[in-house]
Amino acid sequence: MGIVDLAVRCGLSPDEPRLLEALTHSSYAAEHGVDSNERLEFLGDAVVDLAVAEYVVEAWPDVDEGVASVVRSRTVNEASLADAARELGLGDLLRTGRGVQKERGAERDSLLADAFEALAGALFSVRGYGPARDFVVQCLDERIEEAGRRGDIIDVKTRLRRLAEARGFAPPEYTLSASGPAHDVTYVARVVAGPVSGEGQGPSKKRAEAAAAAAAWEEAQRAGVA
Repeated sequence: MGIVDLAVRCGLSPDEPRLLEALTHSSYAAEHGVDSNERLEFLGDAVVDLAVAEYVVEAWPDVDEGVASVVRSRTVNEASLADAARELGLGDLLRTGRGVQKERGAERDSLLADAFEALAGALFSVRGYGPARDFVVQCLDERIEEAGRRGDIIDVKTRLRRLAEARGFAPPEYTLSASGPAHDVTYVARVVAGPVSGEGQGPSKKRAEAAAAAAAWEEAQRAGVA
């Protein structure tokens, strides 16, 4: 991918100064007296983090903070961003100094990940958050989904909701009841999602609903629809 193709992919003009800046490593900047991509990288780091976090909470509304953080960290890391940079061909476009060129430094994960973040920062600075977010998600969405699937990290309520969507069932509906004294309440939840249902209990509403969802998921598996 040449710089024109990259510009089209990003929605930037090929002669946009920030695009060239995003592709300029500090080693090249020091040798030629131009701006490096470090400031844009700093900005892009925040843009990428926010874009991935937003994707996670929108894709999995029931996900808790701990799980969301794990999914994000599995996606926003040096190796993952470097792979995304390689798919964009940034290694061939990155401007580096003579020493880095001699060591084939443009192939290093660290330089490529920084360049990806700098590109996101450039897009944000020129066109705003929306286009920058869309670009980041387009580049990383498969990695985010894979991060969510690995280790079955996505909670059972989300899995049940997504099953209902995929099968055309009605969305899961939960009903709750409580019993026991105020200091020791037991919650009982029941969920219905199309033809499957489940019941569960727990010391909190959230745990009771998760238990009910797990029961419904098991029923769906027995019925061969999950």
